[in-house]
Amino acid sequence: MAKKPVQLDSKGYRKFGIRDKLAYAAGDLGCNMSFGLKNTVQTFWLVYMFMETGLFSILLLLVQAWDAINDPLIGSLIDNDRRKYKLGKYKTYIFIGALGLLIGGAAVFLPFPNANIVVKAILFVLGYIIWDAAYTMANVPYGTMLNIVSEDAGERAQLSVFRSIGGAVGGMLPGIILPMLIWQKVSFDPANPTWFLDKIEIPKGAESAFAPENFLNNPLTGEAYKAGDKVLSPLTGGQIEVLLGEKVFWAALIMGVIGFIFFVLMIKNITIRGDEYGQLNDEGEKVNLIKSFGTFMKNRPAVGCTIAAMGMFLGMQSAGTANTIMFATHFGMASLSGLVMMVGFLPMFIFMPFATKLVKKYGKKEVASIGSIAGLVGGAILCCFPLCPMNLQLIVYMVGLIFFGLGMGFYNCVSWAMMGDAIDYQEWKFGKREESVVYALHSFFRKLAQGVGPAAVIAIMGTSLIGYQSSLGTIGQSAETAGRLCWLVAGLYTFSAICQFVGVALIYNIDKKTLAQMTSDLAARKNK
Repeated sequence: MAKKPVQLDSKGYRKFGIRDKLAYAAGDLGCNMSFGLKNTVQTFWLVYMFMETGLFSILLLLVQAWDAINDPLIGSLIDNDRRKYKLGKYKTYIFIGALGLLIGGAAVFLPFPNANIVVKAILFVLGYIIWDAAYTMANVPYGTMLNIVSEDAGERAQLSVFRSIGGAVGGMLPGIILPMLIWQKVSFDPANPTWFLDKIEIPKGAESAFAPENFLNNPLTGEAYKAGDKVLSPLTGGQIEVLLGEKVFWAALIMGVIGFIFFVLMIKNITIRGDEYGQLNDEGEKVNLIKSFGTFMKNRPAVGCTIAAMGMFLGMQSAGTANTIMFATHFGMASLSGLVMMVGFLPMFIFMPFATKLVKKYGKKEVASIGSIAGLVGGAILCCFPLCPMNLQLIVYMVGLIFFGLGMGFYNCVSWAMMGDAIDYQEWKFGKREESVVYALHSFFRKLAQGVGPAAVIAIMGTSLIGYQSSLGTIGQSAETAGRLCWLVAGLYTFSAICQFVGVALIYNIDKKTLAQMTSDLAARKNK
């Protein structure tokens, strides 16, 4: 049977279709196979490597500050690169970054918990810098590509939805399946009843609290454990779980390989229809990063998108580590924490099939604004769960997470298309198109939030406000600390929802009517 001829558009490119959308989804799946490990990095270094909270928060802030700075630097490097590549400029940078992610994603999880603190600090900083540089190299051109795969606003919205699908699927493996692999619930083994105590560093003066005899009897009934019984914490009464840190390195390496395969699939199947070298003007003027930053700050929709994204990461990303430790210490189910978090993804998957139609009928800003209100409702419910009886807390938490996920789902499905419109807005208002720099500056603030948020939260966890003791892992935290972590997690999610509402509903100003006018004006300029 003869193959159907490939349909071409007016410029001679293969017509935009499902192949492009699936390929673009594969790209974010590749990105998120690595990005989804962010929360695991913090948990690994706190719980398995026993990094002290104050030092770790400083190191995390430093590496994330560099992470934020290198985004606009690499963005301007890509914009100013005029060399011709066999794969094309963007695809070449993505391929190099994907290779780096394969190696760097595992390097940050080298398991040496007994190394001295200086060696640990060096391992963390070097591993993270390699990983981050590779991620930036792949992610900046990937995000920028959306605007030149298609110039049609509706098709960009479809790419944004498929990116969200790829990102969600890519985040599921490290976010949901990984905790099941790396956390082990402790059951009583008469042959070696206190093996798990070797997994923590018992501080001087606390030896009596961690005496082996404290873990031979059920603290709730006083009865001696029998083989296979759940071993409960004498402090919280929850089942003890330990992090199998040596498994994390291999899991990260495997995920890097899977991510690389999906990057290659994207590179081979997506078609770039716009000009990758259109950032320089007719006189060959190069992008000026300082001027571009000033223009970016005047770009109201770009600022609105960025505030919403920063809030999302300040809340969700910062809550990630606290949430995992809360599940380990308060609920005794860290291995299932990712599965519970899947509840937050479900509303997004439910919304996705209708996203394009809703956006076409109502507009991106309008849809995202409605979602942000649902997020506020979710935040309010989450703030109630620590007040509920223990047998209801998880149910109320999940209900709040559903509403919060609904708000984030609405926003995530259209966020990248909204940012694409903000890039057009910059050209519309200021007469100069700078895709990579605008996207990279947006990414700069996102990554700044990714660094400041978790660093601040980890520092707070180590203070008397929460009382987390890094040397005790998750085994030796008190019931009071576990309860305070619940309030911390609830507050972080609520803050995230508030930022999303402010950025999308109050600041972002490209509604459906404005978008139509902007698109018309830009088309008229190009046809002159």
